[in-house]
Amino acid sequence: MDALPIDTTHPAVRDYLSLIRLQVLTPLSLLINIATVVVCAVVVTPSIGEISKQFPTSISPKPIIIAIYVAAIYAGQLGYCVLIVLARKAETKRTITKGVGLSLVIANWVMALWAVAWVFQWFLLSTILQGILLLTLLYSNIVLLIYHQPTSARPFDTMLIHAPLRLFLVLQFGLMFALSLFINLGLTYTPTTPGPPRDYAEHPWPGFGVVLGTNLVGLAVVIIRRDIVWCVSATWICISIWVLRPKPGPVYIAAILFTVLHPLALIGTYIYSRFYTRRTIALPPGDEALYGRTESGRAIAGSQSVSDNGPREVDEDTWG
Repeated sequence: MDALPIDTTHPAVRDYLSLIRLQVLTPLSLLINIATVVVCAVVVTPSIGEISKQFPTSISPKPIIIAIYVAAIYAGQLGYCVLIVLARKAETKRTITKGVGLSLVIANWVMALWAVAWVFQWFLLSTILQGILLLTLLYSNIVLLIYHQPTSARPFDTMLIHAPLRLFLVLQFGLMFALSLFINLGLTYTPTTPGPPRDYAEHPWPGFGVVLGTNLVGLAVVIIRRDIVWCVSATWICISIWVLRPKPGPVYIAAILFTVLHPLALIGTYIYSRFYTRRTIALPPGDEALYGRTESGRAIAGSQSVSDNGPREVDEDTWG
């Protein structure tokens, strides 16, 4: 077979081929993810929601609220797939190929496999898959945060790249991994149909620890980065937990508390940054030479400072 008439080792060519690869693999993985989850949630018996009812835990969420959350993730990913095809800015392409890369493709495949393991009640495999999914999404979000930070100059990157991946991460970090782990460890209640579980007051502290720990981390992220996506995601998950009652007292109180704290923390950080942060005063144009320094405080070569240009003491020689 003849060699290709292009140099595939050139960085620009490799980036282009990576983008083409993602344009094919990302929509395919999303389609498989959506199809598998819908089949396991609607067609298969017992479904994903029925398995959750058969194995209630102290952090089990309201299924319909989590379904809306997952639908938002899918909607964001659909927008991301469109952005992959229509992207024209070099920075956006670099974020897609270097920042996200194959992480989202792997995450979609793993979530599809998790849905199958869940309906077959293979909870050990389900927990392992959730761990892989959490690590994959954590890696991609850290790469985006460090090397491809969101900016107001590219709002579509923020809405269609950063936001869907952040939503996906918070779901696994704040709920799904711990939920699967609890069921695998036997930290469940005895279900009754109809009616609440008989022994729902048992195992309160593991659930309280998960709700408290994950939300404290989320609260720190919201305060430090003023992260709107994390705030909305964490609040939504807390609502899904305390809406499904009954719950052990510590879990119920913690979930309600952080439902209030996340929005308050976000609003408070915006108020603080708006009214209390220190602002630098920019010198009027042309005044740098007068004061002998630039706006950044660096001295201008060959210029005299204020002390040199200001009044000086007059000695006797001057009048002589």
